[in-house]
Amino acid sequence: MSLEFAIELIKSTLPRDCVLTDATATTPFETDGLTAYRQRPPVVALPRDTNDVRQVLRICHETGVPVVTRGAGTGLSGGALPLENGVLLVLTKMNRILEVDETGCTATVQPGVTNLSISDAVADKGLYYAPDPSSQIACSIGGNVAENAGGVHCLKYGLTLHNVLGLKVQTIEGDELTLGGNGYESSGIELIPLFVGSEGMLGVVTEITVKLLPSPPCKEVLLGAFDDVESAGECVAAIIARGVVPAGLEMMDALAIQAAEDFVHAGYPRDAATILLCEVDGTKEQVRSDVTLIRQLMETNGAVNIRSASEPDERDLLWQGRKAAFPAVGRISPDYYCMDGTIPRRFLGKILSSIALLAAKHELRVANVFHAGDGNLHPLILYDASDDEQLHRAERLGVEILELCVAVGGTVTGEHGVGVEKLDPMCSQFSTPELEQFFRLKEVFDTSGLMNPGKAIPTLAHCSEIKGMHVHGGKLPFPELDRF
Repeated sequence: MSLEFAIELIKSTLPRDCVLTDATATTPFETDGLTAYRQRPPVVALPRDTNDVRQVLRICHETGVPVVTRGAGTGLSGGALPLENGVLLVLTKMNRILEVDETGCTATVQPGVTNLSISDAVADKGLYYAPDPSSQIACSIGGNVAENAGGVHCLKYGLTLHNVLGLKVQTIEGDELTLGGNGYESSGIELIPLFVGSEGMLGVVTEITVKLLPSPPCKEVLLGAFDDVESAGECVAAIIARGVVPAGLEMMDALAIQAAEDFVHAGYPRDAATILLCEVDGTKEQVRSDVTLIRQLMETNGAVNIRSASEPDERDLLWQGRKAAFPAVGRISPDYYCMDGTIPRRFLGKILSSIALLAAKHELRVANVFHAGDGNLHPLILYDASDDEQLHRAERLGVEILELCVAVGGTVTGEHGVGVEKLDPMCSQFSTPELEQFFRLKEVFDTSGLMNPGKAIPTLAHCSEIKGMHVHGGKLPFPELDRF
């Protein structure tokens, strides 16, 4: 059957304002936050509830038409990039908070609910939802589940996976899967970790139950400025080695500092090569003890300037600079390309130095903003997308950065997902048997292969082509890392 037939069936099933086919209406959905790739969808379906989702999936299954699920469109790997021959299923109309259990400290929400609105809804109860991506004002909880999103406070409180208790998932074949619930334990095989981070390849999440936490009674943020990135990296390792687990431990380099300061005026030291932002929370006694120790460690590891903020407005301003780093960098470059590799913390300083060398080789600027405590890097490659040659260099630099992460025992993604962006470096990280197993697992839930095809898992043919372009044979792609 044809896509045109599927579109007619969807039009006859959903209300008129829930189906978009006109180019003017569908063009805004042609890309997500990864703006280098664009594809206008032939049809956008906007379900109002779970039954609408089931109906669209049923039509796609019966007609053999692929479907891509999209949330708020803030993703940074192209995971929600539409297909020219498929349906784009957008869940933003499903934006209700269904239940808040104050006693059990849980909230059950639809996938279109924004991240920040969960915390806003329960703030008067002294509760909050811990994962806080920089885009939390706009990103949806469904998208957070799809990508296993993190945030600046996930070092202590975990990623989305660690804060989800239950899911309801609709499969392409018409089944509803109920995974977990509103308690901390459930019977049977634990499938939530399989679906969180699955990037829409297994099913459509239509209901999420999340864990809520009591708001800490006391918080304090320390800002430490350093003259070089290696000293800051060593300070991160020293803090963790002493048994302190900060609520957040973030690092920004000089270019990111200056861009954020020009944009937000957070009071960052413009002359610093690197800053660390470290937040501790808990009782007053715990915070006082941790702040004293962290200040000592910053001084020991070469911090040239240390300041602290304990008042809410002061803390919020320091974090605002960090969370606004991406749009701030967007003010100094026509485009930027955000990477998302992870590395063992002990390699922070050396990897940042290596990224600087790679950037110089490709004649591009890179602003580094990242979750230092997690070893989750977010190098922002600055370029001009209107220049095809610059775009090519930016993409090549991005792949080399991710291969660098893999070479020291890291991964190609920490929280942004693979999407279409990281298919090439996935070939460096995973072997043929591992990739085959990924496809077997997908087939269990999506036998027809219609859910977000072509994303997240590279085909073996693709990897064979990519590996033919590089020297592998069991050797590191960056021989200079042997000495690390």
